Amino acid sequence: MTNPYDRPSDPAKRISAALTDGPERAGARAMLKAIGFDDEALAKPIVGVATTWTETMPCNFNQRELAQRVKAGIRAAGGTPMEFNTISVSDGVTMGSPGMRGSLVSREVIADSIELVTRSHLFDGLVCIVGCDKTMPGAAMAMARLDLPSLAFYNGSIAPGTFRGKDITIQDVFEAIGAYMAKKIDAEELHEIESAACPGAGACGGQFTANTMSTALEFLGISPFGLNGMPALNRDKGSAAEEAGQMVMRLVRENITARQLMTREALEDAVTSVSATGGSTNGALHLIAIARELGVPLTLRDFDEICARTPVIADMKPGGRFVATDMFDAGGTGLVARELLRGGLLHGDRMTVDGRTIAEVVAAVVETPGQPVVLPIDRPLKPRAGLAALWGNLSPGGCVVKLSGHDRMYHRGPARVFDTEEDCFAAVKAQRIVKGDVVVIRYEGPAGGPGMREMLHVTAAIVGEGLSEHVALLTDGRFSGATYGFMAGHVTPEAQHGGPIAALREGDIVVFDIGRRELNVELTDAEIAERLREWKPKPPVFPSGVFAKYAATVQSASEGAITNITLS
Repeated sequence: MTNPYDRPSDPAKRISAALTDGPERAGARAMLKAIGFDDEALAKPIVGVATTWTETMPCNFNQRELAQRVKAGIRAAGGTPMEFNTISVSDGVTMGSPGMRGSLVSREVIADSIELVTRSHLFDGLVCIVGCDKTMPGAAMAMARLDLPSLAFYNGSIAPGTFRGKDITIQDVFEAIGAYMAKKIDAEELHEIESAACPGAGACGGQFTANTMSTALEFLGISPFGLNGMPALNRDKGSAAEEAGQMVMRLVRENITARQLMTREALEDAVTSVSATGGSTNGALHLIAIARELGVPLTLRDFDEICARTPVIADMKPGGRFVATDMFDAGGTGLVARELLRGGLLHGDRMTVDGRTIAEVVAAVVETPGQPVVLPIDRPLKPRAGLAALWGNLSPGGCVVKLSGHDRMYHRGPARVFDTEEDCFAAVKAQRIVKGDVVVIRYEGPAGGPGMREMLHVTAAIVGEGLSEHVALLTDGRFSGATYGFMAGHVTPEAQHGGPIAALREGDIVVFDIGRRELNVELTDAEIAERLREWKPKPPVFPSGVFAKYAATVQSASEGAITNITLS
């Protein structure tokens, strides 16, 4: 009689064999057989398929269907997929509410939960299906920790809505709120805009944080060029998901792991892509966080130096004209890579997750004739970067300012100081902010918020009231990728930790000087120190629970606002 336990193990089961092989693992196999895994399936390499599906937003709504196609690709290539899920918090839905505190916290929970399930169930490989903003860096952080054969597959961008013959996005809704408050439009028009802006599944359509991070993950080498950028409801998205499933099995067979792809050079290229596409300031936060998980040095000064040499070549919202579906129709993010490689701004010999080098990706690009989305590197939209970092006596640890969407390089004005986003929004709504002001929103940092809320509710209202060209804003919180205007975020140290921003008073003169890379208040160091001697941190918003745990462990925004620790 043949011994059922004598069959040789697949050599690609480098990890899962400890879970499934041999008579001593009969209990594990018995439980897995209860849900349909037979001996043949359990003899193959096991690949985890992580989804971030949720019914709280359109951004990840198509992931259940895509997971089935990813799993079909894995099976076709000789593996056994096991699907599991983790959370996601919608930035757009929670924006401007107390719920927005959970957004950045969710990045850490996503990374931790993917790591926890993958280590516990001994997967040989991993596919993370990602969508809304924090799912992408969260997945990349987990893959960096695990160092398995793995890839991230973006479920795709939403199509633009249509309002009176014009394409619109969620950005237009938030700006319409400001216009309504300023009595520039009526309630009927606002309702019409909100009802048209989001026509189906997919993440927010401009080069906001989701599409910024999707692009960055392609340039980082951990997501496949051409598959990520395919819109959520494109008829070929399911086939792309199957291709991603087959792709991960090649990585498993050849034992190509995440850290072999996500190198220092890859991080530099990812930063370059953020700047070249006029991407979100959140790109700085997330790429530094991923670098920390990889153990690769990447600082805010590195980010600034890379951005300073990178022109803006993609005419993308929020500062430009086009959305992610237009980028796909033009030929995809490979067009951006082509122009950046022409300019000597990428590492062309780097390998990516689909087995091609960056140079080979570029060679395969098919450009739509006459496309207006991606400009030649020698005729850029803007010769300078889309982002910059500033330091000074208001932000000695650094902060990030977005430069795409405007041409301003200097602003000097009186501080209008608010200790919460809600207080600031009320002032904007009451039209108490005037031309020349510097709006300051503090105690919204990683620990102080807690959770480092995005300020789109405020910034869009400022735009809607017609003040975006006349005021500046700074915060220890974050900005949405849909934000544009003269605004500095991630100010460090944050107010809750006694940073100089905590010393600001109404009417203090604040100076933004982009050329000098400085953000200062016209106070002496002694005056700032004297004010801080009287300062005390605010009582915690949450004395217990997940937010309290996060506030106690989170590091500075200049360190990526990570909660991970390294034991020596």
